Amino acid sequence: MFSLRDIPFSYSGSWFCFSPVVAEKRYAEDVHLVSHQNGMHAILRLVPAAGSIVTATPYQLTWSGDGGRIDLAYESADTVRVRGRGLGLRLLAADPVLTPFSGPYFYQDPVDGSSVFTVYQTGRRYRITVLDGRSEQLGAQALGAAERGVVLSGDWEIAVEEYETARAPYASEAVFEQVVKAARAEFDAFVAAVAPWRSDRTPAAELAAYVLWSATVRPAGFVTRPAVLMSKHWMDKVWSWDHCFNAIALAGGLPELAWDQFLLPFDHQDPAGALPDSVTHSEILYNFVKPPIHGWALGHLPPAADPERTYRLLERWTRFWLESRRAPGRGLPHYQHGNDSGWDNATTFDHERVVETADLAAFLVLQMRTLARLTGEPAVAAEWTARADGLLEDLLAELWDGDRFVARGARSGQARSSSSLLDLLPIVLGEELPQPVRATLAARIEQHLTEFGPATELPSSEHYQDDGYWRGPIWAPSTILIEDGLRRAGHPELADEISARFRALCERSGFAENFDARTGEGLRDRAYTWTASAYLILAAAHEQRCFPPHVC
Repeated sequence: MFSLRDIPFSYSGSWFCFSPVVAEKRYAEDVHLVSHQNGMHAILRLVPAAGSIVTATPYQLTWSGDGGRIDLAYESADTVRVRGRGLGLRLLAADPVLTPFSGPYFYQDPVDGSSVFTVYQTGRRYRITVLDGRSEQLGAQALGAAERGVVLSGDWEIAVEEYETARAPYASEAVFEQVVKAARAEFDAFVAAVAPWRSDRTPAAELAAYVLWSATVRPAGFVTRPAVLMSKHWMDKVWSWDHCFNAIALAGGLPELAWDQFLLPFDHQDPAGALPDSVTHSEILYNFVKPPIHGWALGHLPPAADPERTYRLLERWTRFWLESRRAPGRGLPHYQHGNDSGWDNATTFDHERVVETADLAAFLVLQMRTLARLTGEPAVAAEWTARADGLLEDLLAELWDGDRFVARGARSGQARSSSSLLDLLPIVLGEELPQPVRATLAARIEQHLTEFGPATELPSSEHYQDDGYWRGPIWAPSTILIEDGLRRAGHPELADEISARFRALCERSGFAENFDARTGEGLRDRAYTWTASAYLILAAAHEQRCFPPHVC
């Protein structure tokens, strides 16, 4: 069971969910049907009798009160069944105002007698078909401000569908118990595929799998493949580095779905080779990019079904950085803003935003190593190897000051250090770094550790903020990249400690977008898929290390 205030109730493939979270940081009193087509929009309020308590499992939502209950389950990605036994329900439009350009219009369909909302915000229809019991309509064909919806009482059952313009009258031979059983079987199969290793040592594995499964949507709009959104709260997009962690978490048991996650942003690669900042149902943003961790990520995925195409996509993405993000005469590429790094407001960017940073160069070194492995042409492989070697030399010569990595203004040439964990991400190079550099980075990473994991800003820094986004809180991607780099850099004990602390954090505080590094409290969006994926990645690796002859 889980709290709907933290994790929405949904189903793999669906574009809608049930949650009291109706907008960024806005929590309603009632559970709402919230659609993520054309943005995040609360569509329907589900109002049971006063005093009802709502509980959720991965396959069923239940309200209990006044000696009765209401149960809700997904029959398919666009249809739910809702059944009441001795407990009434008011199913009302969330927005009471209809204007010529917004809000819900409500009517009874003369074809089948169903009640239909057609909603401007999503451009979709929501049909309520009464299968059993008494019902009453409110506000049919009303204009302007009105209460619109369906009132159900006694024992009753309905189906609720989201669709475009028209479909055949609702019909199903399945009884409610069969619908629940089928939904449970779908989820159980997903868990078995992505976390077959789960045990008493990994108590959050099933919930982590549910966060991924329930945040998955079917192809629609600009989403060209089955996609795991970052959340079915307000972070309902795919960002062009977040997707890598979801792909890795899915890779072991669902390789086809994992490759869909990896390739989705590449479906929108622009003529310059850049990936979009983010993709969602009705929007693609190109005003920023995200860091090139994709070569690193490929090392954690199964072999590509089409290695030549994968090579071409990765080559274009790499050349974007080498050709469009290097100033004349400069060997190192630069970010134009903290958003490009994924660490939007990290202290690395306090003095200048357009900077050459060590993490960017490190990612590209790994990406060029991956290109060398992917190409089937020895001469091309040698060229990428030489480029990677040269970039690594430039990184160490220009940004390593003997004690730490610095960032350099791409125009000013000024080098500055910070107390951000971002400056320590070159540990991702692992064994490629000289041993003294590895040792120094490991020691500095250890200074960032709190009881719960690596803080993104040094906790003793004057710039540290408990809820400062990338200026303090613990994040999943930085944890994964650092844990992996430390392990390859010859510091497995520190990597083990970071893994253990982050896993314990998720088991304690769930799968929030980020966490207060001092208290472990979940912050911002509370159902973030890359956090769930990070838990699954670390837990799976830990369980592997626990098999004989190893001991946990």
